[in-house]
Formats: sequence, C-alpha cells, structure tokens
Amino acid sequence: MSVLSSLLVPPPAEAVIEIGPEAVSAAVFAPRGREALVQGCVVEPLPPGAVSAALLTPNIVDRPAVVARLRAAIERLTSKPRRVALLLPDPVARVSVVHFEQVPTRFEDLDQLVRWQVKKSAPFPIDDTVLSYMPAGTTPDGGHEFLVVAARRDIVLGYEAVCEELGMHAGLVDLSTFGVVNACLAVPGARDADWLLVHVRPAYTSVAIVRSGSVIFFRNLAGEDAGSLVDVVHQTTMYYQDRLSGHGFSQVLLSGVGGLPGTLDDVRRSLEARLGVEVHRVDTSRVVAFADRIGATPELLAWLAPLAGTWLRMRAEAVAV
Repeated sequence: MSVLSSLLVPPPAEAVIEIGPEAVSAAVFAPRGREALVQGCVVEPLPPGAVSAALLTPNIVDRPAVVARLRAAIERLTSKPRRVALLLPDPVARVSVVHFEQVPTRFEDLDQLVRWQVKKSAPFPIDDTVLSYMPAGTTPDGGHEFLVVAARRDIVLGYEAVCEELGMHAGLVDLSTFGVVNACLAVPGARDADWLLVHVRPAYTSVAIVRSGSVIFFRNLAGEDAGSLVDVVHQTTMYYQDRLSGHGFSQVLLSGVGGLPGTLDDVRRSLEARLGVEVHRVDTSRVVAFADRIGATPELLAWLAPLAGTWLRMRAEAVAV
C-alpha cells in the first residue's frame, strides 16, 4: 500500500531506502518465486539529531550527515540505483480513517470530497499537503471508509532531496509501518482475517489493525515506555471490539529496530500479560530469501521488514497491471 506516492503504479524501483531518526537503510531485491531475494542490504547509523521524526517541522536537520551516510550505504550495495522507493518515519504524516455514506463515481469528485474532509482537521494548509488515500472497507450500514494520509509537502521534499543529491529519484514514498504491513500481507492467509501490528522504534511507536488486507485503524505515538504502550494497545483492542465489530485477532504481531537490547522482549511480555494472547515477532524470513554470502541475522531481518514489504507490494502491483 502506497500512501504518499501517486495513485498510478510507478516504474519499478531498483532499491528500497528508509531514512529514519536512528539510521538509513537500503536494500536491493530480485524476484524468487513468491519471495523477495535479498541481493544486498546495508544499515548505516545516523548521528543523534540528524533526522527528527516530526509532523510540522523540517525533518532533515543535518543534511550533510544524512547524505554522507546514505552515500556510504549505496556504495556498499551491488549496484548504484537510480529509481528508488523511499520510506519515511510514521510521524511525518497524519493518518486517519474517514467515512462516507456514499462514494462519488468520478475520481475528481472523490478526490475533492477527501480533501474537504481532511481540510477540517489537518494542522497545515491543504494546498501545501501531499495527500493519498485508499479504500479501507465498508461498514455494516453500507458506508465506505478510506485510509487517508497527509503530510506537509516541504517535509516530504526534504527527504526526496537527499536522494536526488545522490542521483536517485524516489518514485514511490511511503511510511515505515506500512512497509511492515505489506511484508506481513505477503504471508499466505494474512488477508483472510483481522490482526494487530505493533511497530516499535526508538522515536515512535505505531499500532495498526488490518482486516482483509486493508488497514482499518492506525495510531502513532511519540516514544513511549512499555507500560504506556501496553495501555494504548489495550485501548485499541477495546475500540476494535466496540466500534469496529471485531471478533478477535487471528494474531498479534510485533516488529521494531534500533532500540535498547531487550526492549522488544519486554514489550512482548507486557502485551501478552495484558491482552492474554500470544504475541509473535514479525518473521521476515517467511517472505525473503538471501543471495550467497548474506547472513540472515535477526537484526538484519528486522531492518528488512519494511524494505522487503515495500518491494513485494510494488512487485505485486506491477504483475497486476
């Protein structure tokens, strides 16, 4: 699912790049059956404060440092990409689900309706907004819901400019957690039930509910301790049952990178104790394979989740055209 890119299917990307507060990561893939064959993956840590994950202020604080680390990552790949998919931190965008009783048949009318709805609550002028949306299912009363993502144009352009300085064009821009969602959706059976994803990063945490392949709930939080996060997930579960006609999650999944050692294990144990269900780590190895001489460590698999998910989604769209 692409949220910040054009609704048109972009040309195939030669690599997927993520620029986050803690590191830049880049990977090159090739098809291998239903899997993404990892031909190269590099993670370059960033100096503290070089990138800020924020909705209203410029995110690329130390551009020379970000460019230098991304250049170092690209030089370690098997080839230098020109067309890339770019993943941004979740707090860059405002994500919401909007409801319409009826949906216009013309795209132009639907676009104006979504913009009017977003304009009422967006913290920045709608004319300065990069906006994308996609169907998020129907309601029992026959209404239609859409997942809407809005970000300040200048902030998105700041990330794209880092790639352009290195001769790369970002044909698709998305959020990190949606990359993880797409990795999970590539697992057979993931589109047949409701499930919950908790994506933990040092600067933020996102919680998403997926139903039949669509994100029907999304919430992003600034860096939270495990106790606060567990409370939010519990509240999300209650909302799912009371407002989203939920009948139980088929699975609760946990992903994340860049934190202190043991952080995800602490979160997992806390979630299991509060929710009374087993919580599983996102297993990226189910959707990727590795070229020779690449070691599939748990840390590398965690970094790969959003990158591989984005590539698999682009590949599926290209095949469908």
